[in-house]
Amino acid sequence: MGSMTEPPARRLLLVHAHPDDESINNGATMARYAAEGALVTLVTCTLGERGEVIPAELQHLTGPALGEYRLGELSAAMRELGVQDFRLLGGPGRYLDSGMMGLADNDDPACFWRADVDEAAARLVEVILEVRPQVLVTYDENGGYGHPDHIQAHRVAMRAADLAAEAGWTIPKIYWNRVPRSLGEQAFERLAEVLPGLPFDKPGVLDDVPGVVADERITTEIDGTAYAAAKAAAMAAHATQVTVAEPYFVLSNDLAQPVFTTEYYELVRGERALGARETDLFAGTEATS
Repeated sequence: MGSMTEPPARRLLLVHAHPDDESINNGATMARYAAEGALVTLVTCTLGERGEVIPAELQHLTGPALGEYRLGELSAAMRELGVQDFRLLGGPGRYLDSGMMGLADNDDPACFWRADVDEAAARLVEVILEVRPQVLVTYDENGGYGHPDHIQAHRVAMRAADLAAEAGWTIPKIYWNRVPRSLGEQAFERLAEVLPGLPFDKPGVLDDVPGVVADERITTEIDGTAYAAAKAAAMAAHATQVTVAEPYFVLSNDLAQPVFTTEYYELVRGERALGARETDLFAGTEATS
């Protein structure tokens, strides 16, 4: 963990809610840019202490013990992706997992959902001013699928971008994680055909996937097919939360989903070329040092 005195020319910052979110949403993108020599910095907002544990032999892990274990899983996942700079917002354990929306966990004053947005954003601003990323990747205003920590990660990331601009570093491009609806529909159709040969019993549905939008909302696609194995390995490293049978996986709900190795984004701040989709998150930022 940490930064370098002479930063690489391209610097990518990702803000995620829990360990495993980064590998599921952006694993191929992270592996590709790390392999190409960009500085890839991950900020994870909680340790996921309230996650549901899949393997029976690990189900004794709860609370801080689970958080500590998941930090180990995150470290292993980052090794698979070739990412060296990963951090917990405010340090490990500063913000607790808030649990699913509507649970009593949401009321814990120590949970991320209850954090003061400006205060949490100020901690992220420190990272932004150190790293000076040209690209920030996070979730949309619904957190992709409505989880309190994902919504809060969105709020904190966007607020931090504003505060960092006031403090001297404007992030040229900000993206939200997306999946184009047509691609998702095709992937689930294929899943239904191959399910009998998988170690999973039930298919998920497209509504289980965060960030699905109409195709025309997609501005950018990153071809990570060369890093499919790295993404699958990183996801599998999060064994408390994810079971992988490439190119499919399940979470604790046991519903099969596809592993997407081309990853999609919506540019929400910054300049994009007119016409075709971008194929590089850093397109147009070369002059920004």
